[in-house]
Amino acid sequence: MKDYLNVTGTIFDLKKYAIHDGPGIRSTVFFKGCPLACWWCHNPEARNPEPEPVDSERVRIRKYVMDPSREGTIGYEVEVGYILEEIEKDRVFYDQSGGGVTISGGEPLMQLDFLAALLEGCRDWGIRTAVDTSGYAPREAFELIIDNVDLFLYDIKLIDTAAHTEYTGMSNELILENCVWLVQQGSNLVPRIPLIPGVTDTKDNLSGIASFLSGLEGVDEVSLLPYNTIAEDKFERYQISNRLGRLERQSIEQLQEAGKLFEEIGCSVRYGG
Repeated sequence: MKDYLNVTGTIFDLKKYAIHDGPGIRSTVFFKGCPLACWWCHNPEARNPEPEPVDSERVRIRKYVMDPSREGTIGYEVEVGYILEEIEKDRVFYDQSGGGVTISGGEPLMQLDFLAALLEGCRDWGIRTAVDTSGYAPREAFELIIDNVDLFLYDIKLIDTAAHTEYTGMSNELILENCVWLVQQGSNLVPRIPLIPGVTDTKDNLSGIASFLSGLEGVDEVSLLPYNTIAEDKFERYQISNRLGRLERQSIEQLQEAGKLFEEIGCSVRYGG
């Protein structure tokens, strides 16, 4: 038996037939736990690395639960072998569409042993992989997994260190350093920029990110993620303070203006995942 099959970790969802988490049709595994506390977090239920009981009368938990006794709990432990068996069921969709498995969160690198084992299993089973990461992890963590990752979906939120610290709780220095290092290693990396009205979608911020990316040889695609109100809905459901209040999604014209800044440095622009 392969050593990785019995490695366990905590996830809070496994989404089948995902089309916004990398190329093709994918399965997305959502790890629990994140070192950042972004004001606009789309998955605030992922911040705590531990499973959390919730009031099932107020919050409907998705039915993808391996142990029915855990229904009403956000997050549950699962073995790598179980995940591999589940995602293997959809291999025909991956093969026909150029898809695979995306590991997201939370921040997947917070559960490094679990992540490394799942990536090893996917490589062993011939399943393409993507890791959706904030980049906030020790360099050694990336060194451990880099050979088993086909694509890094790499979040770059704010180029200004002070603003990044204010809105996420952490500096962006390590994130930018890891981005440069991954590109230098020849990794397939696509920056993803969440467009938060008045925070990350400003011309100064996007121009700064474009300037940073222009110095990275091999980065030729950028994903701009229009604001999604799902964060606001989750804050209400989970009774989490919404520090940004209600915001408006960007118009098509605003998205196109943002895209031009990256087209000017030679990047193709994808709107959405």
